[in-house]
Amino acid sequence: MGKELAEIGAVKIADDVLARIAALAALEVDGVSAMAGNYTSDVLEKVSRKNLAKGAKVVVGQTQVKVDLALMMSYGYNIPATCQQAQTRVQTAIENMTGLEVTDVNVRIAGITMPKA
Repeated sequence: MGKELAEIGAVKIADDVLARIAALAALEVDGVSAMAGNYTSDVLEKVSRKNLAKGAKVVVGQTQVKVDLALMMSYGYNIPATCQQAQTRVQTAIENMTGLEVTDVNVRIAGITMPKA
């Protein structure tokens, strides 16, 4: 005598939350040094930890998400391999945490962080 669970309401996840998940996941990858914001006065603005969502943009549909990331890379890392790792990490994090399907993770390399001398 099984009962079906009644739907008690909807769950909506703010775009900013998805962007923050994407940014944090990307920053876990070795070689990704920072998220990058917009160009301001011809100088690239590094995004602070509390404004991570500025470096990630999401477009959310009913059950799908598209992610655009602007990343700063550390000097000396293989850019294609590092980007692929970031794409996979972002896709996995969003899908595991939200249940939404990630259709695209587009990466723009906004700059290279040089080692401190």
